[in-house]
Amino acid sequence: MYAVILAGGSGTRLWPLSREQFPKQYLTFGRNRRSLFQETVARVAPTVTAERIIVVTHKDQEGEIRRQLRGMDLDPASLTLLCEPQSRNTAAAIGLAAWFLARRTGEEAIMAVLPSDHFIPSGHKFMELLARGEAAAGKYGLVTFGIAPQYPETGYGYIRLGRPLDESAFQVERFVEKPDRERAAAYLADGRYLWNSGMFMFKVGTLRAAFRRYLPETAAALEGIDFADSRSISEAYAKITPISIDYGIMEKAAGVAVIPAEITWSDVGSFEAFHKIAPKDEAGNYAEGRAMLIDTRNSLVLAGPRLVGVIGGENLAVVETGDALLVCPLSRSQEVRGLAEALAQSRAPESLQHRTVYRPWGSFTTLEVGEGYQVKRVSVEPGKRLSLQSHRYRSEHWIVVRGEALITVGEEKLRRRKGESAFIPAGAKHRLENCGSELLEVIEVQNGSYLGEDDIIRYADDFGRPVQEQKAEPDCG
Repeated sequence: MYAVILAGGSGTRLWPLSREQFPKQYLTFGRNRRSLFQETVARVAPTVTAERIIVVTHKDQEGEIRRQLRGMDLDPASLTLLCEPQSRNTAAAIGLAAWFLARRTGEEAIMAVLPSDHFIPSGHKFMELLARGEAAAGKYGLVTFGIAPQYPETGYGYIRLGRPLDESAFQVERFVEKPDRERAAAYLADGRYLWNSGMFMFKVGTLRAAFRRYLPETAAALEGIDFADSRSISEAYAKITPISIDYGIMEKAAGVAVIPAEITWSDVGSFEAFHKIAPKDEAGNYAEGRAMLIDTRNSLVLAGPRLVGVIGGENLAVVETGDALLVCPLSRSQEVRGLAEALAQSRAPESLQHRTVYRPWGSFTTLEVGEGYQVKRVSVEPGKRLSLQSHRYRSEHWIVVRGEALITVGEEKLRRRKGESAFIPAGAKHRLENCGSELLEVIEVQNGSYLGEDDIIRYADDFGRPVQEQKAEPDCG
C-alpha cells in the first residue's frame, strides 16, 4: 500500500492562524509540538514505509514541506514529493499521484489518499482502518471513508449508506451536499448518514479507468506527463479544469464502497470545530498563550505574542497573531473564509503570510513596515545561504547581530561579525551566507519605492528555485 498525502491547500478557513502561504496543515493543535502535516506523516509511518509515502503539494510550498519533514524522525529524501505548478483541486492532485504510481508499480497498486490537515488522535484504530480499506480497495477499486456524525454539522458533506458489501464496507447510495441545520439534524437521527471525510483508498487501475470515463480531458493531460521534467507537468496542468475528486468521479461512479470509520476525527474546518476537539476547562473555555479570561464561557481564545484579555465573553472565538486579531461568534466561524478572501482581494499582506516566514535556508521576521521602508530580522542556519539575487526597487542595509556572515556585494566578498554592517544598493547582485556553526541573525533595513517579496531576480540558488541565469559560485571556504 502507498500513502498519498495531499498537502497543497490554502489558508482561508482558520485565518489569521492560517495564511495563503502558511495553510492549516502547518498549524499545531492541542499544544502538540507537531503540525497537522507532521501528524499525518507520523500516523501512516507504522504501516507505510517512507519509500511508499507520496506528498502532493503546490510548488510554492515545497520549501516548507521539506522543512517540516526535516523536523521528523525519518529520511526526507526517502519520500516522493510531487509538486503541482498550479492549484487544480483534488481530482488533479490525486490523478497526478495515480499516474505516477502506475508508471512506478503498475495498475494493481493500492493507494490511500489522506488530507494532511485532519485531526485524528487515535493511532492504532487508524492503522486498523487503513488495513480494512486496503482489503476493500482490492475488491471494489474505489473506496471512501465515512465518519459517524456526532452532532448536526453543516460544514461537511454526507454519505448515505446503501446495502452492505461485506463485514466492513457498504455500497454508497449517494453523496449529499452540505446541509442546513435542520437537515443535518435529520441525518443525525436517521442513522444511515456519515460525514464525508475526504479520505479514500483506491486501486490505481480502477481509479485511472474512472478518470478516463468521467474526466477524460484530465486523464489525457496526465497521460502525457514525463515525471522527470517539471515543464511537462506544467504543460499538463495548463490543460486541466479544476474540480474535486468528489464531484468529478466519486458522485458519478458506480460501485463505490464506503467504510464507516470508528475513529476520532475532525477536518478542523472552522474555529467552532477547533473548539469542539480542544480540551476545555470547567467553563467550557480553551485558551492558549498569554490569555486572561474573566466571567467567560464556551469560548476559544488563542493569544500570540501579546496578552489577550476577555471579560464576559460567551461562545466566542478570539484569535491574535501579532499582526492580526479576529473576534467572532463561534457559530459564525464558517464565515472566516469570506473575510480571508476579502483581505486577499484587497491585497492585504496579512492574507498572504505571517510576520515570520520560513525559507529553505532559515526564516525572516517582519519587525516594522513604513512608507518606503521595512525592517526584518533574517535568520540563516549554519552552512546555508540565500540565493544570489538583486532587487530593482530597493536597497538593503544588513547589520549582523549574531554569528558571522559572508556577504557578496557585486564582485566583493565581505566578512561581517556582530555589530558590523554592509550596504547593498538597488540593482546590485548580492548574497547572505552563514559559514559558521551557530545561527546567523541579521537586521535588514530596506528602503525603496516597492518592498514586495516578488522583487527578487535570482541568479543562483542552492534549493532548486528558478533562476535567471546559472553562475558558478565559490563555497564558504
